[in-house]
Amino acid sequence: MKRNILTIVGAIIAMALLPVKSQAVDFSNEHLNYEIVYHWGVIWKHAGDASLSIKRTSTGYYSQLVGKTRSWADKVYPVRDTLKCSMNDKLQPLRYEKLTHEKDYYAHDIVTFSYNYGSTNATGTRIRRGKPNAEISLSAKCQAYDMVSVFYMLRNLDYSQMSTSKPVSTVIFSGKQKEYLTITYKGKENIKMRDGTKREAYHIKFRFTQEGGKKSSDNIDAWMSTDAKRIPLLLVGKLPIGEVKCYYKS
Repeated sequence: MKRNILTIVGAIIAMALLPVKSQAVDFSNEHLNYEIVYHWGVIWKHAGDASLSIKRTSTGYYSQLVGKTRSWADKVYPVRDTLKCSMNDKLQPLRYEKLTHEKDYYAHDIVTFSYNYGSTNATGTRIRRGKPNAEISLSAKCQAYDMVSVFYMLRNLDYSQMSTSKPVSTVIFSGKQKEYLTITYKGKENIKMRDGTKREAYHIKFRFTQEGGKKSSDNIDAWMSTDAKRIPLLLVGKLPIGEVKCYYKS
């Protein structure tokens, strides 16, 4: 898998004209905590923790996703990553930042959004140590998102109105490129949580592709609560050896 901890969690992270009814979910001053577990055969290891928070601002919303590896994993491959997103009252992204610190690798991506007659335009700035800053221009003839704001769009969909045979798609802007996210609803399922409890959830599968249809990473499976809060309860992503599971904690 080519995505780090936060991108996996943010993935559960629809076009503006999707034929899917939206729910009115209130995200004001919410804080969600997750345990990131590495699973391979009989091995289950708590490898990291992540938290997603959102609060109201004078112009809309501010959300932040923070993830880090635990002390034992730091000895193998330390990760300290942060995603930040400012949104307007309609939860449309205005500014997105991705700060990556993984072992000896540091990166800072900034994407600023603007809108014009139903289209989304953005400027992406990539900041790397020892290299000149690089800028790219991105555009889409629809509402585009980043890996934080898309999380709230997905939670606002009314899955009871979605068909398991008709995937829907949206566009994701990062500091590097434009990607297409295809969302397939798999129906309701009962899942077992990390603490042993069982929860009813909507099962959703995510597929990321680049322009031309080339797959940009492995698929991600997510399960979202069926209550009014639409909380992502579990995310599962494949690794070269084993898989990573992100469990909702509190």
